Amino acid sequence: MNSMVALGKKFTRNIQDHKRRLLSAKYELRRKLYKAFVQDPELPPEMREAHRYKLSKLPRNSSFTRIRNRCVFTGRPRAVYEKFRMSRIVFRGLAARGALQGVKKASW
Repeated sequence: MNSMVALGKKFTRNIQDHKRRLLSAKYELRRKLYKAFVQDPELPPEMREAHRYKLSKLPRNSSFTRIRNRCVFTGRPRAVYEKFRMSRIVFRGLAARGALQGVKKASW
């Protein structure tokens, strides 16, 4: 039973991360526009403050800094190879079995 609960948590983390990626893509243009207005010293302070407020009202999960690369197999957040989207542990296991095409153990 505990393994099923742990398995559910892993998938929940990946689902949450996927939702964050979708939100980030949706609000990317708006967020960049508001940030550009806020950082422009030529604009009057009232306009900059208004855009700062609009920026703060965007969903938190729409920020790119909240996205975390996770292993698609285990949900592990650390040591994830971006190219393969899997953790070093899973990668090593699959490579040792020969399940990854074009990957072999180095020897010299």
